[in-house]
Amino acid sequence: MNDCIFCKIVKGEIPCNKVYEDKNVLAFLDISPVNIGHSLVVPKKHYVNIYETPEDILIEMMKAVKKISHAIKNGLQADGINVNMNNDPAAGQVVFHSHIHVIPRIANDGFGPWHSKRPYKEGEKELVVQKIIQAL
Repeated sequence: MNDCIFCKIVKGEIPCNKVYEDKNVLAFLDISPVNIGHSLVVPKKHYVNIYETPEDILIEMMKAVKKISHAIKNGLQADGINVNMNNDPAAGQVVFHSHIHVIPRIANDGFGPWHSKRPYKEGEKELVVQKIIQAL
Protein backbone atom coordinates (compact mmCIF):
# COMPACT_ATOMS: atom_id res chain seq x y z
CA MET A 1 0.00 0.00 0.00
CA ASN A 2 1.62 3.21 -1.19
CA ASP A 3 -0.24 5.56 1.13
CA CYS A 4 -0.26 3.44 4.31
CA ILE A 5 1.58 5.27 7.10
CA PHE A 6 2.54 2.01 8.85
CA CYS A 7 3.93 0.55 5.61
CA LYS A 8 6.03 3.71 5.25
CA ILE A 9 7.26 3.30 8.83
CA VAL A 10 8.14 -0.37 8.19
CA LYS A 11 10.08 0.65 5.04
CA GLY A 12 11.94 3.37 6.95
CA GLU A 13 10.37 6.17 4.87
CA ILE A 14 8.89 7.72 8.01
CA PRO A 15 10.86 7.67 11.28
CA CYS A 16 9.56 5.95 14.39
CA ASN A 17 10.69 5.29 17.92
CA LYS A 18 11.30 1.57 17.55
CA VAL A 19 11.00 -0.60 20.65
CA TYR A 20 11.17 -4.04 19.00
CA GLU A 21 11.74 -5.68 15.63
CA ASP A 22 12.03 -9.16 14.22
CA LYS A 23 11.61 -10.62 10.72
CA ASN A 24 7.78 -10.34 10.73
CA VAL A 25 6.94 -7.61 13.22
CA LEU A 26 7.84 -4.03 14.10
CA ALA A 27 6.84 -2.27 17.33
CA PHE A 28 7.14 1.43 18.00
CA LEU A 29 5.79 4.15 20.27
CA ASP A 30 2.34 5.49 19.41
CA ILE A 31 2.55 9.20 18.47
CA SER A 32 -0.66 9.92 20.44
CA PRO A 33 -0.20 7.75 23.52
CA VAL A 34 -2.91 6.98 26.05
CA ASN A 35 -0.06 6.77 28.59
CA ILE A 36 3.69 7.17 28.18
CA GLY A 37 5.10 3.99 26.62
CA HIS A 38 1.94 3.15 24.61
CA SER A 39 3.31 1.06 21.75
CA LEU A 40 1.97 -0.39 18.50
CA VAL A 41 2.85 -3.84 17.18
CA VAL A 42 2.44 -4.11 13.40
CA PRO A 43 3.15 -6.84 10.88
CA LYS A 44 5.81 -5.85 8.36
CA LYS A 45 3.56 -6.98 5.54
CA HIS A 46 0.37 -5.01 4.93
CA TYR A 47 -2.88 -6.53 6.15
CA VAL A 48 -5.90 -4.32 6.82
CA ASN A 49 -7.16 -5.89 10.04
CA ILE A 50 -7.52 -9.10 12.06
CA TYR A 51 -9.75 -10.66 9.41
CA GLU A 52 -7.05 -10.43 6.73
CA THR A 53 -4.01 -11.12 8.90
CA PRO A 54 -2.88 -14.76 8.59
CA GLU A 55 -2.93 -16.76 11.81
CA ASP A 56 0.84 -17.35 11.76
CA ILE A 57 1.43 -13.59 11.61
CA LEU A 58 -1.09 -12.96 14.40
CA ILE A 59 0.84 -15.48 16.50
CA GLU A 60 4.09 -13.62 15.82
CA MET A 61 2.40 -10.32 16.68
CA MET A 62 1.15 -11.74 19.99
CA LYS A 63 4.60 -13.11 20.85
CA ALA A 64 5.94 -9.59 20.36
CA VAL A 65 3.06 -8.13 22.39
CA LYS A 66 3.97 -10.41 25.30
CA LYS A 67 7.66 -9.42 25.19
CA ILE A 68 6.82 -5.74 24.94
CA SER A 69 4.21 -5.97 27.71
CA HIS A 70 6.83 -7.37 30.10
CA ALA A 71 9.34 -4.71 29.05
CA ILE A 72 6.87 -1.83 29.45
CA LYS A 73 5.59 -3.10 32.80
CA ASN A 74 9.09 -3.62 34.19
CA GLY A 75 10.92 -0.79 32.43
CA LEU A 76 8.31 1.88 33.12
CA GLN A 77 7.02 0.47 36.42
CA ALA A 78 3.49 0.29 35.00
CA ASP A 79 0.82 -1.12 37.29
CA GLY A 80 -0.82 -3.00 34.42
CA ILE A 81 -1.06 -3.37 30.65
CA ASN A 82 -3.99 -3.14 28.24
CA VAL A 83 -3.72 -5.04 24.95
CA ASN A 84 -6.17 -3.87 22.32
CA MET A 85 -6.84 -4.27 18.60
CA ASN A 86 -9.41 -2.08 16.86
CA ASN A 87 -10.93 -3.64 13.73
CA ASP A 88 -13.16 -1.59 11.43
CA PRO A 89 -14.15 2.06 11.88
CA ALA A 90 -17.03 1.23 14.25
CA ALA A 91 -14.45 -0.28 16.64
CA GLY A 92 -12.17 2.76 16.43
CA GLN A 93 -9.73 1.61 13.73
CA VAL A 94 -8.16 4.71 12.18
CA VAL A 95 -5.08 3.29 10.42
CA PHE A 96 -6.05 0.41 8.15
CA HIS A 97 -2.92 -1.67 8.68
CA SER A 98 -3.32 -4.45 11.23
CA HIS A 99 -1.89 -3.38 14.60
CA ILE A 100 -2.13 -4.16 18.29
CA HIS A 101 -1.92 -1.51 21.01
CA VAL A 102 0.15 -2.23 24.13
CA ILE A 103 -0.87 0.41 26.65
CA PRO A 104 0.78 0.80 30.05
CA ARG A 105 -1.66 1.52 32.84
CA ILE A 106 -0.97 3.35 36.04
CA ALA A 107 -3.26 3.07 39.06
CA ASN A 108 -5.76 5.94 39.05
CA ASP A 109 -4.69 7.15 35.60
CA GLY A 110 -8.28 8.09 34.81
CA PHE A 111 -8.80 5.46 32.12
CA GLY A 112 -11.22 3.05 33.74
CA PRO A 113 -12.37 -0.33 32.46
CA TRP A 114 -15.13 -0.70 29.88
CA HIS A 115 -18.61 -0.48 31.23
CA SER A 116 -21.56 -2.54 30.04
CA LYS A 117 -24.13 -0.40 28.28
CA ARG A 118 -26.93 -2.88 28.84
CA PRO A 119 -27.41 -6.37 30.20
CA TYR A 120 -28.70 -9.20 28.02
CA LYS A 121 -32.47 -9.54 27.85
CA GLU A 122 -34.12 -12.79 28.90
CA GLY A 123 -33.12 -15.53 26.41
CA GLU A 124 -30.88 -13.20 24.38
CA LYS A 125 -27.58 -14.81 25.39
CA GLU A 126 -28.62 -18.16 23.96
CA LEU A 127 -29.59 -16.57 20.61
CA VAL A 128 -26.31 -14.68 20.45
CA VAL A 129 -24.32 -17.86 21.14
CA GLN A 130 -26.23 -19.68 18.36
CA LYS A 131 -25.51 -16.90 15.84
CA ILE A 132 -21.80 -16.90 16.67
CA ILE A 133 -21.49 -20.68 16.51
CA GLN A 134 -23.34 -20.80 13.18
CA ALA A 135 -20.95 -18.19 11.77
CA LEU A 136 -17.93 -20.29 12.72
